[in-house]
Amino acid sequence: MLALRYHGNKDIRLEDIPVPEPGEGEVRVRVTYTGICATDIEEWQHGPLWVQHGSPNPLTGRETPLTLGHEITGHVEKVGAGVTNVLVGQRVVINNVLTCGACFWCQRGQQAVCPNMAVAGLSADGGLAEFIVWPATNIVPLAESVSDEEAALVEPCTAAIRAVRNSGVKAGDTVAVVGAGTVGLLAVQAFRATGARVIAVDIREQSLETARSLGVDHTVNSSNGNAAEELLELTDGIGPDIVAETAGAAQTPIEAIDWTRRGGTTVLVGIYSATPQMNFNNIVGFERRVVGSVAAGPGDMAAAAWMIGSGRIKVNDLISAKIPLERAIEDGFNTMLEPDKNVFRILIKP
Repeated sequence: MLALRYHGNKDIRLEDIPVPEPGEGEVRVRVTYTGICATDIEEWQHGPLWVQHGSPNPLTGRETPLTLGHEITGHVEKVGAGVTNVLVGQRVVINNVLTCGACFWCQRGQQAVCPNMAVAGLSADGGLAEFIVWPATNIVPLAESVSDEEAALVEPCTAAIRAVRNSGVKAGDTVAVVGAGTVGLLAVQAFRATGARVIAVDIREQSLETARSLGVDHTVNSSNGNAAEELLELTDGIGPDIVAETAGAAQTPIEAIDWTRRGGTTVLVGIYSATPQMNFNNIVGFERRVVGSVAAGPGDMAAAAWMIGSGRIKVNDLISAKIPLERAIEDGFNTMLEPDKNVFRILIKP
């Protein structure tokens, strides 16, 4: 089968590899779509950062070279021995995070920070291939109300829902989402579903236009350097209760903390290749709470699939292109590198 493989920094290759066979408790999924995430681009250009490299992952026993792709949907084609929770032919999404279930953190319900964690496309073979084999316990069935294309955005929607849950948001709070990319625009909708007043902040007018079409309450174009003043004006001089940073740029986490009101909460969601310096007195002196949010916890992916299927979160406007796996590098990864790209999610169809 054809697969897009990560060998190392700036080294990804389309290769022909054997079709995997499901073992006990596993299923083989014929992939319909896999989204290209900014993390894939970061790993390609700046990694290996998260990709398992140099030593095997304790859960999967895998390291590079690995098949990329962690936003995966498809149809179950074959089931291994002992599988009873999914059926051949069923439409599913891959819950891409595997945890050990036995460590200190897993035993306390904090699976997202399991030190033994494995992630499809990073520490196990992912979905930029014709087939993927995955544990049946981490397969989420899809409702008929979710199309195959929409299903490819369930995973980034899961990251958005995780951020909302970690923020502690309450109805009536004012939330600024910094970065109106795919995850940011999903977070905008998830925050609005809680009853919060939501402000989208970005440097791209196209992204802000999309945010407005999705019902955001206010938008702020931060390219002019006046975002802090505009946020204060929109909040009666107080600042947002919560600022969620999803852009992953060098300065945006610092800005997100600075823009959060005294006693408020900053949620850092982006994956950062830069290591900026900041004045920690801006946290201590104003009793701001800074929370990291990554991956997913129990029930987050099922919630994401339900919110998309029920229409509470809309994803079709975030699908910018659908291209075949054979063109994934030329029309997918290279396009995502362009500084003036006007895309959200590019879906790869094997």
